[in-house]
Amino acid sequence: MDASHGQTSCGTLLQKLQLVWDEVGESDEDRDKVLFQLDQECLDVYKRKVDQAMKSRDLLLQALDYSKMELARLASALGEKSIATSPEKTTRTIKQQLAALAPTLEQLGKQKKERIKEFADIMSRIEQIRGELAGSLEIGQQVTIPQINEDDLTDEKLRDFQCQLQELEKKKRERLKKVFEHVSTVHGLCTVLGMEYFSIITEVHNSLDDSVSKDRKSISSDTLSKLDRTIATLNEDKRLRLNKLKELVTQLNDLWDLMDTPIEERSLFDHVTCNRTVAVEEVTAPGALALDIINQVEIEVQRLDELKYGKMKEIVFKKQTILEDIYAGAHIVLDTAAAHDKMFALIESGSMEPSDLIADMDSQIMKAKEEALSRKEILDKVERWISACEEESWLEDYNRDENRYNSGRGAHLNLKRAEKARIQVNKISVLVETLVAKTRAWEENHGLSFTYDGVPLLAMLDEYVMLRQEKEEEKKKLREQKRYTEQLLNIEREGPFGTRVSPYRLASAKKVAGPKPNGSTTNGSPGRRLSISTQQNESKSSWFGGKDGKKDAAAPKTSTSLNETATAKEDETSIHQSDNDAISCSP
Repeated sequence: MDASHGQTSCGTLLQKLQLVWDEVGESDEDRDKVLFQLDQECLDVYKRKVDQAMKSRDLLLQALDYSKMELARLASALGEKSIATSPEKTTRTIKQQLAALAPTLEQLGKQKKERIKEFADIMSRIEQIRGELAGSLEIGQQVTIPQINEDDLTDEKLRDFQCQLQELEKKKRERLKKVFEHVSTVHGLCTVLGMEYFSIITEVHNSLDDSVSKDRKSISSDTLSKLDRTIATLNEDKRLRLNKLKELVTQLNDLWDLMDTPIEERSLFDHVTCNRTVAVEEVTAPGALALDIINQVEIEVQRLDELKYGKMKEIVFKKQTILEDIYAGAHIVLDTAAAHDKMFALIESGSMEPSDLIADMDSQIMKAKEEALSRKEILDKVERWISACEEESWLEDYNRDENRYNSGRGAHLNLKRAEKARIQVNKISVLVETLVAKTRAWEENHGLSFTYDGVPLLAMLDEYVMLRQEKEEEKKKLREQKRYTEQLLNIEREGPFGTRVSPYRLASAKKVAGPKPNGSTTNGSPGRRLSISTQQNESKSSWFGGKDGKKDAAAPKTSTSLNETATAKEDETSIHQSDNDAISCSP
């Protein structure tokens, strides 16, 4: 319709042109030239239109190619492999193809912008954490948006960055946890040492104060290194203070022991003495190693150190008394006056430390106890020997008592004692032999002479055995004299004229001393053998001091002298009884 209308217009115009030419009278040649020009001009217009159409097509093709390329690039960048990047040419025009690609391009473009934002957020977070760990970022400082590779926005790349972010966040949490542990350690050490926590922790970094939120704490390697150095310094201070406190507590305990300080006064320092044997890690009490606590202990040590010399003399002589008691209990003679003078000289001169002097006294006491222990077995047997000798003396006095069988008060007790005494007396010989053997063995082992209150025990035992033999000889002589007396009496009774014994002889025989219940003699003096035995016993009376092991310097009386005297009394009594029997039997 438009074409036919256009052609009609051109023909009408050409007719009008012909009419004009006819009127003008243009020649055919000029008319041909004009028509030729008109054909050329129409041809140029068509050419221009064709060129414009071809250019438009080329632009559309370029746009289609660009769209396809952009679609392929976006799909590749986003990792979308399922999107078709080349629509069908046979079925669709260029504009239709462009129209078909436009929604996909728009969708991918939006997806690209969102993906870029995700990448920007993740990469910014990664750089932020890296900066915090490295210490290159100040607290609260924001990082610049990193450059993003828009050609690689795939999910795989995004997951890689997410994994990096997760690892960095984990590392940040671990670093933050470590920082908190270090801060807590610093706080604990400051509490134990009595130091100001705020100034020390803020010196490491201002963000480590408790008033700063958790997310704004410094977690850099430099901060962590400073915390390590601070902890090492505080631990070294703690170790040095604990060592000093232990030394002071040791001195304090020594002075307490030296001064015999009561428990109530010592308990005032229980919070200090409890750390005497603990390790450094075990000291956690607040202020346990504060400087004022250490100074307090140091002042107390100085105070006691000034008082110890005044107490020294009392303690030393107290220990000397203990030593003397041990030696006295072991029957070892000790020159007490010389020992006291020596101790007094050492204290006054100050040539020996009080602790060393006390330690020396303790060592002497320990040695004395060991020596007493080594002598104990022999001393026990010596006590048994002395006790047996005393029982023997009592038994002899008891046997001389004419009223011992009377039913008086306590007679049955004396009978029981006499039975036990006879058992003990029968064991004296074996006991003496055992004592001699053990004493010799002790002297061989120790290379010393075993003394009892300053007298060699073997000499005492030998003398006792000798006196025992002399006693047996005396008994033998008394028995012979008794037989001789009996023979004389028999001769007198059997005289040629039956002569009776003179009443004067009987009277004189009755004057012989008789025993009293307590063992003493009356109405006469003991015989010759008794006087000899008494003289021998007096020479040995210094050996025994009684059952308690103490010497009696004024009037020493030994069990041996009692035994000898009692034996002599028994022998004379037996003679006296024989004479009485003989007299009573004479006609």
